[in-house]
Amino acid sequence: MLKIIITLHRSLTVFFKIVHRSFSVFWKVLSACQRIVFNLAFLLSIVFFLTLYLMGASDEEIPSDVALVLAPAGNIVIQKTYDKPMAAFLGRSREEEKKRQTLLRDILDSLDYACKDKRIKMVVLDLKNMGGAGISKLREIGAALKRFKQSGKKIIAIGDNYNQNQYYLAAHAHEIWLHPHGSVFLNGYGVYRSYFKEALSKLMVRFHVFRVGTYKAALEPFIRNDMSPEAKEANLAWLKVLWDAYQNDVSTLRNLDSGMLDDYINNINKHLRVVKGDSAQLALNHKLADQLKTRHQMHEQLIALVGEDDTGKTYKQIRFSDYINVIRPEKEQIRPDADKIGIIVAKGMILDGKQPAGKIGGESLARLIRKARGNEKIKALVIHINSGGGSAFASEIIRSEIAMMRKAGKPVIISMSSVAASGAYWIASAADEIWASETTITGSIGIFAALPTFERSLQHLGVSNDGVGTTDLADGYNPARPLNPILSDAMQQIIENGYHRFINLVALGRNMTPEKVSKIAEGRVWDGLAAHQLGLVDKLGGLKEAVESAADKAGVSDYDILYVKKPLTFTEELVKQVTEKVQIAWGHDFQQTPLQGFLTLFRHINADMEQVSQFNDPNGLYARCLTCDVQ
Repeated sequence: MLKIIITLHRSLTVFFKIVHRSFSVFWKVLSACQRIVFNLAFLLSIVFFLTLYLMGASDEEIPSDVALVLAPAGNIVIQKTYDKPMAAFLGRSREEEKKRQTLLRDILDSLDYACKDKRIKMVVLDLKNMGGAGISKLREIGAALKRFKQSGKKIIAIGDNYNQNQYYLAAHAHEIWLHPHGSVFLNGYGVYRSYFKEALSKLMVRFHVFRVGTYKAALEPFIRNDMSPEAKEANLAWLKVLWDAYQNDVSTLRNLDSGMLDDYINNINKHLRVVKGDSAQLALNHKLADQLKTRHQMHEQLIALVGEDDTGKTYKQIRFSDYINVIRPEKEQIRPDADKIGIIVAKGMILDGKQPAGKIGGESLARLIRKARGNEKIKALVIHINSGGGSAFASEIIRSEIAMMRKAGKPVIISMSSVAASGAYWIASAADEIWASETTITGSIGIFAALPTFERSLQHLGVSNDGVGTTDLADGYNPARPLNPILSDAMQQIIENGYHRFINLVALGRNMTPEKVSKIAEGRVWDGLAAHQLGLVDKLGGLKEAVESAADKAGVSDYDILYVKKPLTFTEELVKQVTEKVQIAWGHDFQQTPLQGFLTLFRHINADMEQVSQFNDPNGLYARCLTCDVQ
């Protein structure tokens, strides 16, 4: 019996060893296959990326007598918001990231280069995918379109429908073609915000606001149920300047009677009744369109103007996104020995620390200014700003670096884009010279802080908070307890001190008395024209004029323009290029559906909350204009 047991044990041992070895071999083979499949997939992805990248990087042959199709996609910006490489390619979750972005500089460079490019016969404005753009940016593009027209070449605008921003650019065309079932929708400019005081009251949340300035309305949504009279006064003043500029430009370009656009908008229901609801005919009757054409008719007419392409399916054309890649090497040619005028783009909310492109980081922007200061070839610096402000501390870090740049003997010029207010003006105040357009939104010189507490909300739920501390400020800012009165008093004093610092910095930088600055401060927002008259801005003009002024102040006449920026890694640049090409290939339609319009309401409600949630000033002090955020 013992021998049988021993023999059985040995047999089972051998059997299990065989099974174990079999599974080990199987697992190793499976793991190897898995690694092979993963590596192959990875290599194929790299090949796919490189193919797309090289396709875009190669020199494209531009045929003669071709139409340049200017089709901006998404918001027109002075700096694209940085996407993490994989997030950019795999998808985006936030509404803002659903839209592509088009660089203003790329549009201007393309149009200016096309003026003298004999291969470009005309420009076709295809604006259906264009998103938001501040009126200042639109006017810069409009000026480039005027320069193109002066070269004797034709501009045709084609579209199914035109919204207000799209129509501004279309108005610069020799002819505007509109689909017979389309429309021109204009609605003017307005500032409408959601107010949460009653909602916070129902939630029993106390919102403690510390601010200085009659017009500092950044946090009004949390302490009021409506817009204050002071905010209405200030907002309407700059909105009127923007709308007057829009009306005057479009009326002049289209040879319209004064006041026609206001009448078209305010009485559109009456006008539509005359044409039996035909919005396209209405636009034609009011000279907002020149011809009504179906897509096929537009296509055929463009073929008649420039001829068919090699496929015989469409007119001879080159897309703006491809054209800029062809001409970019010449546009960005930098001579090693030539003097340089540096340009730093500063776009987005001002936050503490290092921030990616699309936001202004106190540390990251200061580092770029130091980089420009240390470059012997850079003789002057232009900072192109588009920001409603943010962290007061970060703004001061940047302002100090500008002061150091000037101390080193290198002039610093500020070029304001659509908006440069609050913290952005804090930064600008240290420059040698400030340039803005008539429609730039600036000023908003004021400071605020806000601390919510939830003690009433918790008490309503039956939650109490109690304890002991070694000092009267031991509970400090504990959101579960009422705001400590010592902290409240201290915060207000700090806010007032910060406001007076702001006033004195502006007075010093603008060569004004603090009393004079105080009269135009108090958080009030100004348009560029008013800011120029008040002394907050030196000159009216765009980036081009600011660069010329910087060169003049530096005493250089022969120079290259050098954009000072943090370089992308090879992987980031590769994924960026590939993502853009995939997006161009897939296309994007920005016409708003009824559902999207409904969802826009919720996005507007969330906008103020989202901005406040990003605040990271170490002292909790902010110079931010929430009402003047534009593209």
